[in-house]
Amino acid sequence: MKAKNTLTISILSGKGGVGKTNIALNLGYCMYRGGFPVMLMDCDLGLANLDVLLGVTPDVNMQSLLDTDTPAEEVAYPIEPDGFDFLPAASGVPELVEMDSDLRNLLFQRLDPLFSNYEYLLMDLGAGITPTVLAFAAMTRIRIVVVTPEPTSLTDSYALMKVLSTQHNVKDFYIIVNQAEDKAEETSTYNRLATACERFLGFTPEFLGGIAQDKMVPESVRKQVPLMKNAPNSRAAKDIFAIAVKLQKIKKSMLEDISKSIFTKSTSDLSN
Repeated sequence: MKAKNTLTISILSGKGGVGKTNIALNLGYCMYRGGFPVMLMDCDLGLANLDVLLGVTPDVNMQSLLDTDTPAEEVAYPIEPDGFDFLPAASGVPELVEMDSDLRNLLFQRLDPLFSNYEYLLMDLGAGITPTVLAFAAMTRIRIVVVTPEPTSLTDSYALMKVLSTQHNVKDFYIIVNQAEDKAEETSTYNRLATACERFLGFTPEFLGGIAQDKMVPESVRKQVPLMKNAPNSRAAKDIFAIAVKLQKIKKSMLEDISKSIFTKSTSDLSN
């Protein structure tokens, strides 16, 4: 494949259960359907769940890259033909949950030749503020924080951005509000978080979009089929499509930067 100007996007959240992995999967599907090669990387390295959402059982995963001589191309699992792949993580492997910087650097050295085959690299990170989550998020060009209207989601997301700001000097974030009852709750949720960030952290995260509560979302999860494939005309699918369009526009504005390097820094530049 010809090398691409790959945009790296981390999708993260302060707490679990906010729909982050499902959003990552369906944003990737949107990009793929738009004609862009996409790699979806399950970065919840010791607690894999993307394979469950897809209903697949890959023979190899990212642990194979570290333990054996398995080529990166053989670990990439096709979700759809010709352009939508994912890198499966391991499940129940504690040593992968908290990788030190040397191990993270080795992993990305093995994967780097593969990444240039894709227009988008979507990294679905684990929830919370573990060192691995922080290091991966700090590397990417774009960071998307998924929140819900629940107070715990807002406080944990604020804490996540605060730690990334103070420990890694990261101050640019995009917000997706998921599972809001209506546009008013969506706007209110974003404004509460943005106001706190502006007042206490000195920056304002950008609103990327909201995704409506939609019964087709849990139905698609039960079927283990991406929402964009199972119910492309549903409210939530239309919201995800609108976010995907915004990301394409953002990428066009960043072409000069991403043509130089797909990551802002290497894992060796990041502390544990």
